[in-house]
Amino acid sequence: MKRVAELFDALYFTQSHKSKSHLLREYLATAPDPERGYVIAMLAGELNFKYFKRNTIKQLMLERVDETLFALSYDYIGEMSETVAHLWPSLPDEDFVAPLFDEVVEFVQSHNKADIDTFLVRCLNNFSPSIRWSFIKIGTGGLRVGLSARRLKQVLAEYGNCDVAEIEQLWHGISPPYLELFAWLEGRSEKPDIRDKIVFHPVMLAHPLLADDIAKIDLSQYIAEYKYDGIRIQVVNKPLGKALFSRTGDDISHSFPDVLPLLDTYGVFDAELLAFDKAGDISTFNQLQQRLNKKKPSRQLQNDIPCGLVIYDVLEHNGEDVTQKPLFERQSLLRELYAVSRERVQLSNTFSINDVEALHSQREQACLIQDGLVEGLMLKKADSPYIPGRPKGIWYKFKRDPKLVDAVVMYAQRGHGKRSSFYSDFTFGLWTDVAGETRLLPIGKAYSGFTDAELKELDKWVRKHTIGRFGPVKEVEKTLVFEVAFDGAHGSNRHKSGVALRFPRVNRIRWDKPAIEADTLSEFKRSFLS
Repeated sequence: MKRVAELFDALYFTQSHKSKSHLLREYLATAPDPERGYVIAMLAGELNFKYFKRNTIKQLMLERVDETLFALSYDYIGEMSETVAHLWPSLPDEDFVAPLFDEVVEFVQSHNKADIDTFLVRCLNNFSPSIRWSFIKIGTGGLRVGLSARRLKQVLAEYGNCDVAEIEQLWHGISPPYLELFAWLEGRSEKPDIRDKIVFHPVMLAHPLLADDIAKIDLSQYIAEYKYDGIRIQVVNKPLGKALFSRTGDDISHSFPDVLPLLDTYGVFDAELLAFDKAGDISTFNQLQQRLNKKKPSRQLQNDIPCGLVIYDVLEHNGEDVTQKPLFERQSLLRELYAVSRERVQLSNTFSINDVEALHSQREQACLIQDGLVEGLMLKKADSPYIPGRPKGIWYKFKRDPKLVDAVVMYAQRGHGKRSSFYSDFTFGLWTDVAGETRLLPIGKAYSGFTDAELKELDKWVRKHTIGRFGPVKEVEKTLVFEVAFDGAHGSNRHKSGVALRFPRVNRIRWDKPAIEADTLSEFKRSFLS
């Protein structure tokens, strides 16, 4: 455990990506199995412990330390793991033998809550503060060392002297502690065979189309299609089974059992999951949202809001990987596979755009004609292969202009990770009349859209203008206005204001605008919900 804690500590305090990669490759070359496999899984966010949570540690801490002392310490330090690491009373046992990292993982994964609590207490009693910090971060999933999942796979590729695309292709077909992966990387066995497995394939992502990009690219080399307002998914249908995966690789098949029977063509497909109405036409994201995060949707819900697919691309057909074929060939294959129409399964319609004027016109027309269904255009280079990640200059998304509203900041809360010391999460609201009294009702939360310099300025403002506190949330004076950008709004019975925003973010800090001049809820509803 000490060796792993030292590795995480070194990674955390190392700024250079090159140095981080060197540290990790050096560790992989000297660490034993299965420890190193679990370390990779931890860094990739692939380990989740059912009974080792933040609240578990907090409750164990409060059994040993005065609640007020803990609250004051937490407020001063600003991060729970570090607070517990230093505040936990050391009670070392003479016969304590520090467990190996893989022993920690396997114990926490295989025992009941009471046994795990006892194990955690004994470890925390005997660990040093620095090891405690790593131990808590590891268990609660809060470890952030500046290595993205993509960068981690590049490090593995460098370690095994192979292409990162090979790691990407294998990743979701193997599981911790990755014994077969390391055996292949070190030349001790053949490459793992995952062809028949029902697994997620890494997706290709697009860059926003900016004004500079429009001036540089040759539009005649790109294929255009609508960017539907649903959720991006991957459809996997093989002889051994079928599944739906989110764009991040989560299996969401159980949430959409009405979609699985629609899959009758073997292959792996890039698609958009959408709600449909009973006439078989695409419905709004608001309808789809009522199906999201429902692990076991009722038959009534499935009947009221059936879901289906718009298919964009094909990655694999009859066991053959077609990602290296150019896009126009993959789309030709799609048209062959879906020559016969299917219920609630549509192919994305593609078209050409040859000049900038037509580009803007097509985007506006698409969003106007299919308001609430389409959020813009996609531009994809016609001769491009399907490349995992976000390669430059190949795919672009040209979304409709965001909607804007001036709202008043009401509450603030500290962020997470590197933002844990700053108030970066804000609740904002609009003016409305309630029983003859003008007051603010919250309509959303935002934690992005400002620069690091603006974040520091906002943090100072929050600390200076706090008027109340509710646990970790600070109520602030109602004097600061945000110009909030959002992609859509819909009525909601779950919110006091009766509205909910989609993807709200701070577009501009209106230091210049008096709060009394911010928008009203009635104006908002007339503009965006009519």
